[in-house]
Amino acid sequence: MSDTITFTLVKSGIGSTKKIQATLTGLGLTRMEKTMTRKDTPELRGMLNKVAHLVRIEEA
Repeated sequence: MSDTITFTLVKSGIGSTKKIQATLTGLGLTRMEKTMTRKDTPELRGMLNKVAHLVRIEEA
C-alpha cells in the first residue's frame, strides 16, 4: 500500500444528507472536479468509504 491517496469529486453532494456534505467538506472537496492528495490513513479511508459514490479514488 502506498503512503498517499488521491481522490477527486466527480458527483455533486447537493441533495445528500448533511453528514455526507460535512464529510466532503472535511475531505477538502468543496467543488466539482477538485482533486486532493492526502496521506493514506484509516480515518481517511473511512471518510472515503462513506462518500465512495461521489468520488473517484486513485492510489498514488
